[in-house]
Amino acid sequence: MLEELDDWEILCSFLPDGWEDKARECGALTRARGVGSAEALLRVLLIHIANGCSLAETSVRAEQMGLGKLNQSAVFKRLRAAEEWFRWMADEMRTGLGILKPQVGQTVRVVDATTISEPGSTGTDWRIHYAINLASLQCDFFQLTDVHGGETWRRFPVAPGDILLGDRGYANPNGVQHVVDAGGDVLVRLNREALPLFDKDQKRLDVVQVAERMKTKTNRNMECPAWVHHDKSTPIKGRLLIVRRSRQATEYARKKLRQQASKKQTTVTEMSLEAAQYFFAWTTLPSAWPRKQVLELYRSRWQIELAFKRMKSIMGLGHLPKTDPESCRAWLHGKLLTSLLVERMIAAATTISPWGYELDVTKEQVA
Repeated sequence: MLEELDDWEILCSFLPDGWEDKARECGALTRARGVGSAEALLRVLLIHIANGCSLAETSVRAEQMGLGKLNQSAVFKRLRAAEEWFRWMADEMRTGLGILKPQVGQTVRVVDATTISEPGSTGTDWRIHYAINLASLQCDFFQLTDVHGGETWRRFPVAPGDILLGDRGYANPNGVQHVVDAGGDVLVRLNREALPLFDKDQKRLDVVQVAERMKTKTNRNMECPAWVHHDKSTPIKGRLLIVRRSRQATEYARKKLRQQASKKQTTVTEMSLEAAQYFFAWTTLPSAWPRKQVLELYRSRWQIELAFKRMKSIMGLGHLPKTDPESCRAWLHGKLLTSLLVERMIAAATTISPWGYELDVTKEQVA
């Protein structure tokens, strides 16, 4: 609990430089009525966001801790005004996490999105687009959008040499072209409809027929050249990777297909049931990357699912306690800031001293 934390200064050392001045610049602390400083304001808001206390309980605890006198309406208004402040701090935390170089010699990033719903909602209301660097398992990009913000690689900045991993939601020609144009490579689970593949003669590939070439039980995986066509460019050359699933994995995949079809009140096609025997991926990584290494790399995509699970279960990110759009965005950015702060503190835990801080070190060195 924050009120039991006697090393608040140590926690503050992990925050980005200038965070207190930024509170006024972003409009979170335009006046000191009820709360006297940016530090006190942050502690009050974290009681609500990180501890999960109600607005009324936050008001009482803030007064008990000597942080200020704010009724629950005032706490709510302060939260709404803190949206841009939280967004700036979270973004600075993300850039200051100290991303390491991966062993493969290139930056490998996993991208995905998770959805957040408001109380009483029957659908998605907000979506967090998130990327983690596999070298450090820490966030290196995020973006908050409403329900209309679809999943696409075009949301993510790409540097030359980057390798981007994505699930089927990112398997489309426009996203692939965005990454390739920036000098990066993609490794994506194939969506047979959204990402059609072609052979060297520009004939559409039937990936299930290609997979049926694996006749023997000993041949469990294969690959073949495959091109992606985009309207504004020459075909993009890549490799289609296919793995034959075990009997148990096939039955599990078919069960999921039937469950999804039942929810949508549709039927599963015979082609889909046939395709469930195989795992399909497509990549622009060159042949210098052996097939087994590429497939093992894709398995690491699960790390972003674990990151979302941590945020939703431990940080309470899965359900919004707000219905006002401004307070929703502020609350979500506050949750992201808290999650990134925890990441940064864990990253420093291997070098932190037994008494909780280093002697005679600057704020930057601690961070």
